[in-house]
Amino acid sequence: MRADARRNLERILDAAREQITAHGPDVSMQRIARAAGVAVGTLYRHHPTKTHLVQAILTEHSAAILARAEEAARSASAPGEAMARLEEMLADLLEEAARNRAVKEAAAALGAGRVTTEQEERGRTAVASLLRAALADGDLRPGVTADDVYLIMAAAPASLDGAARRRWLEIVLAGIGTRRTTLEP
Repeated sequence: MRADARRNLERILDAAREQITAHGPDVSMQRIARAAGVAVGTLYRHHPTKTHLVQAILTEHSAAILARAEEAARSASAPGEAMARLEEMLADLLEEAARNRAVKEAAAALGAGRVTTEQEERGRTAVASLLRAALADGDLRPGVTADDVYLIMAAAPASLDGAARRRWLEIVLAGIGTRRTTLEP
């Protein structure tokens, strides 16, 4: 792909995120093209429908999540690091979910698909690796699975403010971890 075409594609995805967040799933493709600084034909050449556009955003978002999970699994090499990497990853993903809430709502409204099976499987493998290491370190309750982590993130309260999201995550981490924690109100 030519450099200018790649820049156009990045601008389109950025503008689509911003416009969907500001105006909801019914924002026009013309408005998105205008915000991206591209001709509407350029937008349609890359994404023939809004559903395709939202799917592209979700795919990019999923790839970023996958990269975070794999990096967290790779970087948890010393004893005791796995739970810290898991906590950091969950905190990052929670903030990312809050930033992309409008896009996910648009995806649901438009019937856009989910991540690919390959991405999901790689993510589960990375999370499972982190969980095994945290369990071996004695920092994770036995029985917590990658599916549980996915369930936790699916239930993440993206609509709450930052302080409430952090509080929610502290409660979740206290529930799956073995460290004695005192939750401050």
